[in-house]
Amino acid sequence: MIRFALIGAGFIGTVHAANLAAHPGVEFRLVYDVDQRRAQTLAAAHGAAVAGVLEEVFDPSLIDAVFIASSTDTHAGHLQRAAAVGIAALCEKPIDLDLDRARETATFVQECGVPVMVDFNRRFDRDYAELKRVVDSGGIGTVELIQLTSRGPSMPPLSYVAVSGGQMRDQTVHFFDLARWLSNVDPVEVFATGSALAEPGVADHDDVDTSAVTLRLPGGALVQIDSVRRTGYGYDERIEVMGSEGMVEARRHRNGAVSRYSGTSVVDDGLHPGWFERVQPTYASALSAFVSALESGVAPAPSLEDGLKAQAIAEAAVLSLRSGRMEPVKY
Repeated sequence: MIRFALIGAGFIGTVHAANLAAHPGVEFRLVYDVDQRRAQTLAAAHGAAVAGVLEEVFDPSLIDAVFIASSTDTHAGHLQRAAAVGIAALCEKPIDLDLDRARETATFVQECGVPVMVDFNRRFDRDYAELKRVVDSGGIGTVELIQLTSRGPSMPPLSYVAVSGGQMRDQTVHFFDLARWLSNVDPVEVFATGSALAEPGVADHDDVDTSAVTLRLPGGALVQIDSVRRTGYGYDERIEVMGSEGMVEARRHRNGAVSRYSGTSVVDDGLHPGWFERVQPTYASALSAFVSALESGVAPAPSLEDGLKAQAIAEAAVLSLRSGRMEPVKY
């Protein structure tokens, strides 16, 4: 049994707490949050104890692994602290919004030799895993074009936008990671364009809510990603990979499979109301992959390097939004 502590008892922390408590290979020991009442509520719901101070979380005599689900500005510090005492870590993205600090943190953690995984959970989506299997098997030949869609369903509060790092770093970064994962290569250039259409106030934060990004891969293959904060019709996410000998796609998910026929009309079930309903199973799958890596002694993935590379693409995309030019990705 791997003894886990959870840092962060907000919305995503509650998701991770439930998965930690349900995993047969995990002993869910401690919950820490700056809001002690929130930590107490979450710990009580899952039979864990509350860590009064962070020192308890980073005590290797008590804890083997820590799940970092706290605010973004704390990730780097918690990762460094875990690595310094030999505690493995599963960390929400990003390592840090500042790419230089993220790189410094990754270097320190790697020098400590501690297993760390970045929670790019969409890699663990059942359909995306099958899509990658087909691509890796050569079933569609050489990859020539990848199209990814990330839409909606509703605008987050402007207070969230202000601290999120912007659409490229917060939303589209998941799909930068998927593009690398699916193609097995690192994009070399990026062009991004966008507008503030759903919420004009987004522009006051030097951000967009509707964007289109093109990545150029080594050899000339292309990736297209459209990202939208608000759809008005539910959460819409899908991927298509076209190769020299065929195409494979992971279609949008509906919240049911019932079609209603009446006269000349057919009414189908709609899309999931939100992103969480669509991707919820992937969080448990990501945790299972991390636990399995620790048990078998293999390096967990997505790695810190994967996190840094997705973030480097996001930084180039932000630069392209501002410059209006194709920008090189500086890994």
